[in-house]
Amino acid sequence: MLETSEELDALQELLDASMATAGPHARDVIGEGRRLDARQLTGRLHGMQLLVLATVTADGRPLTAPVDGYFLHGTFWFSLATDAVRSRHLAVRPQVSATHLPGESLAVTVHGKAELFELGTPAGAELRQAMLDHYLPRQGPSFGEWMESVQAIGARIVPEKMLTFHLEG
Repeated sequence: MLETSEELDALQELLDASMATAGPHARDVIGEGRRLDARQLTGRLHGMQLLVLATVTADGRPLTAPVDGYFLHGTFWFSLATDAVRSRHLAVRPQVSATHLPGESLAVTVHGKAELFELGTPAGAELRQAMLDHYLPRQGPSFGEWMESVQAIGARIVPEKMLTFHLEG
């Protein structure tokens, strides 16, 4: 867990505010007993978490596709190839929605704006390390070599709303 106490407090405020402004159906389905608090959420999201990321096309259509997400400092981070369609979308329209849905007992949905950064920056170094921590044990040194050769950018979703759903089971 990389979150500081201040980041956990900010995440909890976001989760509470998001639930307070959720629609009646979401409040009914999620309910108090089906929410994760900030500490529980960060405890569940270690390593790579597949996200379905939605970006917006020039004519306003949503476009979704999976990305490898990493929950760092209370927000989702991911990388994209610089020549990816989604990279072009985010450069001019940073609004995104993303959902982590590993099964019917857990869902985390976030709406906000993607903040892009170069992988050579301090933020990029942190994302790069998270990626190496996940993939080097699975793919070996070739993953690190591949990372050195790929043209990519990093992104962090600056959350405006985040909802969690959890069923014991």
